[in-house]
Amino acid sequence: MGQETIYFGRFVSAPTPDELLIRTGAVLVDSKNGKGVITKADWTIDGPNGAVSKFGVEAPVVMPKDNGFFFPGFIDTHIHASQYPNVGIFGKSTLLDWLTTYTFPLESSFGNVNSPMYKDSIEPPDPLARAKKVYNRLINRTLAHGTTTASYYATIHVEATNLLAEIAFKKGQRAYIGRVCMDRPETCPDYYRDESTEQTMANTKASIDYCRSLDPSGELLAHIITPRFAPSCLPETLTQLGALAKEEDLRVQTHISENLNEVKLVKELFPEQKSYADVYDHHGLLTPKTILAHAVHLSKEEMRLVKERKVKVSHCPASNSALGSGFCPVRELLDEGIEVGLGTDVSGGYSTSILDAVRNACMVSRHVGFLNEGDSRYNLGVAEALWLGTMGGAKVVGMEGRLGGFAEGMLWDVQEINLGDVDVRGQGGDTDVDIFGWENWEERVAKWVWNGDERNVRRVWIGGKLVHERR
Repeated sequence: MGQETIYFGRFVSAPTPDELLIRTGAVLVDSKNGKGVITKADWTIDGPNGAVSKFGVEAPVVMPKDNGFFFPGFIDTHIHASQYPNVGIFGKSTLLDWLTTYTFPLESSFGNVNSPMYKDSIEPPDPLARAKKVYNRLINRTLAHGTTTASYYATIHVEATNLLAEIAFKKGQRAYIGRVCMDRPETCPDYYRDESTEQTMANTKASIDYCRSLDPSGELLAHIITPRFAPSCLPETLTQLGALAKEEDLRVQTHISENLNEVKLVKELFPEQKSYADVYDHHGLLTPKTILAHAVHLSKEEMRLVKERKVKVSHCPASNSALGSGFCPVRELLDEGIEVGLGTDVSGGYSTSILDAVRNACMVSRHVGFLNEGDSRYNLGVAEALWLGTMGGAKVVGMEGRLGGFAEGMLWDVQEINLGDVDVRGQGGDTDVDIFGWENWEERVAKWVWNGDERNVRRVWIGGKLVHERR
């Protein structure tokens, strides 16, 4: 394809929390600068020929199938790339024992030949080969699910983290890559931690430099400062990471108030700070570019601090349910004026699909409502949950106004969704979204939200570049 492409057909988006916008029309995407930007949008055009004529360009026209539509790419604001092999493996564990039983052994195997994961290995361990296999598969899976932007946690290992950055960049996914920082001896296993604050900072800077060598613009790929969570880092490390984020103007990601025992541990380790949020604030880690994952058990005072610092929250409903962490009161966060997006939190979450997170966000919100005397005000509907996975996520990762919709000036990070048609014999497509023909388009979108999966994702573009096509 040339530098300009016309996309004509049905466009579905959630530009506001209470609006599901369904329009037919055309957009013109210009990819000559490598970014793939929507330069024109016209919702009066009623056919592909009309689009060519109206835009006044000789450009190829891309259209979805009759029962398909264009939808903004999903934004995963919290995912642990290295944990992908463990999706669905959590037993009856809760957060802290899950980390020591399942997570730390797996993550350590990406750079440590003495990892517990290799104790029964017959062949000599090859950590980087393991990382390459996992990261290639994980990014293929997220792209197949329509995830165009992801904020990734890697491991403590520089070489493996750089490999994740390289794979994401080559595959064209918009990615924020975090080398995990953890160096506190009493909370990190001997086989999986940085030796000191100095090593943590040196390794983090090495990963920052590598990301910049791949993408100096930071448009498609950028490093994100990643202290695992407050208990895993020495106080001096938290302070220096906060200073580095400010000095380099970088994004920050970490966890907060996911689990009640975790909150208790933070109080024991940081007795001088008033709260979990105050720990991060004290060390300069609460910034407008900070993503806090979970936020299940924040106090009202902490919510106000998060709002004051313009910090963002990644809601990970599947993970919170799977690990028994609790129900995040998303409505309260939104009412407080806090920006919220969705995360899969693989492998605390069992799926790499943000569409699945959309479903779970709706379900968890209903549980929150039940716990508040059945108040339906807490419920998230289809439009609002889709907004969290697109426009909300764009705000969380610092891409507001550039991702999440179809307005002129936005990047063409988009998925094409295809729904199934049921014929008179009862035969349909190869997905669980059965369309009988009498459903209106709001109903069809709802059926996709509740029954859809990667089989409905026909094509995915990032920055105007086709990065996934279902054969």
